[in-house]
Amino acid sequence: MSKKVVIALGGNALGNTPAEQLELVRETAKSIVDLIADGNDVIIAHGNGPQVGMINLGMSTAAAAGAIKSDMPFPECGAMSQGYIGYHLQNAICNELASRNINKNVATVVTQVLVDEKDPAFSNPSKPIGAFYSKEEAEKIAKEKGYTMVEDAGRGYRQVVPSPKPVDIVEKEIVRTLVSTGNVVITVGGGGIPVVKRDGSYYGVPAVIDKDFASAKVAELLEADMLVILTAVDRVAINFGKPDQRSIESMTIAEAAEYIQQGQFAPGSMLPKVQAASSFAKSGGTAIIASLEKAALAIRGESGTRITL
Repeated sequence: MSKKVVIALGGNALGNTPAEQLELVRETAKSIVDLIADGNDVIIAHGNGPQVGMINLGMSTAAAAGAIKSDMPFPECGAMSQGYIGYHLQNAICNELASRNINKNVATVVTQVLVDEKDPAFSNPSKPIGAFYSKEEAEKIAKEKGYTMVEDAGRGYRQVVPSPKPVDIVEKEIVRTLVSTGNVVITVGGGGIPVVKRDGSYYGVPAVIDKDFASAKVAELLEADMLVILTAVDRVAINFGKPDQRSIESMTIAEAAEYIQQGQFAPGSMLPKVQAASSFAKSGGTAIIASLEKAALAIRGESGTRITL
């Protein structure tokens, strides 16, 4: 039986440069088309942390050098990343579909996501974006650009921006229509372009929405059967990196909450994935966290971690 499946692609599915990304998405497309070939209606979301940071820094550097008249506002950088990543994804998926003689159209929707202007995230920047820097480089950038720079998981320093929770998807009816007519849709790229609503109009704000939470919101609004959050590991683990590490095949929302309370999942890594999966499971759907390579197996219940009511 056909399922409506929202796929959230992790950073391992994309690269840090255009050439690297173009190569990686060819492999990503194979896993996605496997799901389509099984008869599923697929909606795709993706992150944009490295890409939006690269665009933002590049535009700032160009402005400082006088090549352009001013810095590019952050919402516009997010929109650029949606187009750039969406182009690579839809190109690779179209080519993979054609190679298997599957007649489907693929479209990227530049998507705005409504956030609450009073979300506490705006006063506590926490979402890492862009490249990694040494402490000295980070201090120089912070001084010159006014960015907030923090150490990220022992890998170096990165810029952090606010990461508010998604409230609604502005283009949800467009996405719904495209999906209902058999198209493969790429939406909420990078978590979507964050917008707030004032006096009936939408305004972009400088932030990055976590793509897992945005994916869960899309899955909820489209009444999807499944939310599949793809990452670098086959299953969620507790006691990660310890002698008693254990992979989990399934857990309830209550069990996930208990593991979160115990601090089992790293912030900025597995924690938002488990939180987003739990959020969607509350709406009655099935959420899965799995590796990209085993996505089709995960949907069939042969891999991944399932989170349910």
